[in-house]
Order: sequence, then structure tokens, then C-alpha cells
Amino acid sequence: MTSEQRDQLTFDDPTTRHPDITPPEQDQPKPGLDAELEPRSDRGETSYRGTGRLEGRKALVTGGDSGIGGAVAIAFAREGADVAINYLPDEEEDAARIAELVEAAGRRCVRIPADVRDREACDLVVAEAVEGLGGLDVLVVNAGRQVAQESIEDITDEQFDDTVRTNIYAMFWTCRAAVKHLPAGSSIILSSSIQAYSPSETLLDYAMTKAAMNNFGKGLAKQLAPKGVRVNIVAPGPIWTPLQVVDGQPKEDLPEFGKGQPLGRAGQPVELAPAYVFLASSESSYVVGETLNVNGGADSP
Repeated sequence: MTSEQRDQLTFDDPTTRHPDITPPEQDQPKPGLDAELEPRSDRGETSYRGTGRLEGRKALVTGGDSGIGGAVAIAFAREGADVAINYLPDEEEDAARIAELVEAAGRRCVRIPADVRDREACDLVVAEAVEGLGGLDVLVVNAGRQVAQESIEDITDEQFDDTVRTNIYAMFWTCRAAVKHLPAGSSIILSSSIQAYSPSETLLDYAMTKAAMNNFGKGLAKQLAPKGVRVNIVAPGPIWTPLQVVDGQPKEDLPEFGKGQPLGRAGQPVELAPAYVFLASSESSYVVGETLNVNGGADSP
């Protein structure tokens, strides 16, 4: 079977399902593009096969232009959902590619460039998604900021503020704006991280926000469950995305990225997509307030 014929349902060895990459040291200016990532990541362009699990759904994915968010948008479309993607204006090249793939699946793609560090922008993103999709029943809060620093003394007030506003404030504002639009049966899915449980010494501010996200998600899940809206969390391990090369990792660590996991390699964005599809679908109707860890075998609580 050729690589083009393989998909997420193919039976094979997970240690070799995707290449054991050794990325060269590289740098991109913020916010970073999949189009310039070396090696390129697998977002499911040729390796995700839909089975109709989200037919007729209307989903908003923040950070939906690249990496995990891009893979989720592709998978949702191939499962039958119309998708709105939010991204920074500088990420238009990646967003156009995701929109092309969503539309190739026969679904609608609403592109919403906006900086979610601003509350009014979060309100606008939700409003434009609802208008463009004709409603909303899946919200994926995925936009994130991660900057590695060797010492707490190197974390400036500006970096700290940007990280918290992107990862925490935007999550809160987007969820708050969305809940009034979500009918019973809807899902909210938050993108957390293995860093919430096992923080790296170089990611103090990022890891802190992901731990807070887990707590917020579990609390919101209890609040919304009686209304028939489920909230769950996905906690990725080391996944090869532009986030890693835009100061997300120390540059000298990039060649070894992900090699310490029990599977022996970094994950690819497409390997996250089935988790989001499951949590968005009615198959997970009794799954509420859970954190699904997709991390290559690392210990999780």
C-alpha cells in the first residue's frame, strides 16, 4: 500500500506509521507558517479519510490555518462539517490552503482573520462564524502561543501577557461568546498540552496556561452538561507544527524533538484529528469533562 493510499484507519506499526523526523535547526518569524516548515508536517491532506461522522455540523476552529488546527479543519470537513477557521492575518497563505482542502471536500469554509488576544476580536470571530455557517455546534479552542526561555528572568512582561491573553483570555472570551449559540448536542473542545502535567523548565508561562485550561474545561463541562453541551480537552504531546520553530523550542533541541517519547518519534498533526472528531461527534455522548492525552506514550494523570 502506498503512502497516498494509507489513512487513519490503516492497520500498521505506530512507531513507523510516520517518519522519525530529525528537524534541522530553523527559525521563523512569528506567527510561523506550515508552508515554510522543514520537514513539512502531515495535516491529513492525503492521509485522512472521512466516514460521515460529522455530517451537517457547523464548526469553528481557532488557530485553524496550520498545525493541529489545520488538521482538525481538514478532518471535520471530510467528516461532513462546514468549518470556520480563525487565524492571524499574517497566516493567510496557510489559511488559503486549508480553505482549499475544506472546499475540495464539498464543505463550506469561512475564513476569519483576527487576533484573539483582543476581546472584541473574539466576539467578532464567533459572530462571523455563526453568520457564515448559519449556526454553530462545535467550538475548537486551539489558537496558542508558546515561547521557550531558559530562565524566568528572561520572560518579559510582554511575553507573559501575550501568552496568557492568547491561551487563557481568548479561550474564556471565545467560549463566553459562543455558549449562547450552541444547541443541545454541541461540543466545545480545548487544545491543552502534556505541559499541563509535565512542565518543561523552558516553558513556565505556557505550561501554566495549559494547566489552567484543563481546570477551566472541567469546570465549564459541569456547568454546561445539564444543557446538553459537552466540554472536553485534548492534551497533545510533542507534535511537529510551526509552533515549535517560532521560539517554541530551544533551537538546538529541534533535531531531537519528540525522540524521547515511548514511540520514539514526534507526532504529526493528523494523528490528533481523530481525537477531535470523536469528541465532536455523538459517539462521545457520555464523555464530559475528560482530557484525552495524545502524546506518544508519556505518563498522564
